[in-house]
Amino acid sequence: MSLPKGLAEEVSRNLVMVARLIDEDPEQAYAYSRIALRLASRVAAVREAAGFAAYATQKYSEALAEFRAAKRMTGSVELWPVMADCERGLGRPERALAMAGEPEVQKLDKAGQVEMRLVAAGARRDMGQLDAAIVTLQSPELASNSVQPWTARLRYAYADALLAAGREDEAREWFAKTVEADKDGSMDASDRLAELDGVEFVDALAADESDDVDDIDDEDDEQDAAEVAAAERASDQAEYYDEDDEEYEPLERSEADADVEVTDETAVVEDEDQDDAQARDKG
Repeated sequence: MSLPKGLAEEVSRNLVMVARLIDEDPEQAYAYSRIALRLASRVAAVREAAGFAAYATQKYSEALAEFRAAKRMTGSVELWPVMADCERGLGRPERALAMAGEPEVQKLDKAGQVEMRLVAAGARRDMGQLDAAIVTLQSPELASNSVQPWTARLRYAYADALLAAGREDEAREWFAKTVEADKDGSMDASDRLAELDGVEFVDALAADESDDVDDIDDEDDEQDAAEVAAAERASDQAEYYDEDDEEYEPLERSEADADVEVTDETAVVEDEDQDDAQARDKG
C-alpha cells in the first residue's frame, strides 16, 4: 500500500513468481526477487522474500542481511530461527546456539520455537556434539502423539541424530513414527526405514523398459544374422573368377542347378520340334 499503484502491481508480480519458483527453480526465483528488491527495497515483504530466495540458493550472508532488514522494519521476531540457520550456513554454529538462548525465542509461537530447537540441534551436530543434539530435540512436542505441522520434521531430525550416534533400533522406531506423521509424503523417512531393514526397491517401469530393450536387441541380432547369411549366399552365387588366373577354379554346380538347366534346354528343343511338325503338316 505504500507504493504507487503501477509500481505496486509490478512488484507484486515479481513476488508471486518468487513464491511459485522458490522450490522448483530457486535460481530463477532469486532473479525475480532481485527485480522486486530494486523496485521497492523499503518494503519489508520484499526484503523478506529476497531473504528467502537468497537462502534457497545458499547465499547465506545475503539472506541474513535481508532478514535483518525485514526484522528492523517490522519489529517481528518471526524470522529469528531462519536467521540463526543462516549463521550455521556461514559456518558459525556457535552463533546459532547463542541466538537459541536469546529472549527473542520466548516471543516466538509454538511453530517458531520448534523450528529454533531444530536449528539448535543442527548447530550441535555441526560442532560434533551428537549426544547434545539428541537431548536438544527431546521435548514435549516430540513426545506428543498429536500430529502438528512440525511433527514430521521434528521426529525425522531426532531419528537422523539417533542413527548418526549409532542407535539404530531407536532410529528405526522414530523413522517409523515419522512416516505416520508425514501425511503428504514430503520426507524420505520410509526410504530410510527400508534402508535400515535392508530392503531394496526396484523400479518396475525401468525393469520393464530394460526387458523391452533386451527383446528388441535380440530381434535385431537375429535379423542381422539372417541378413549376413543372405549376403554371404548372394556373394557365393555372384562370385567372379578370372579364367586367366592360374588359381581359377569354376564353381561347382549343384545337382539341382544342373537339373534346372537340362529341363530348360529340353523345353526349347521340344518347342522347335513341334514348330517343324506343324510346318510339314501345312506343306
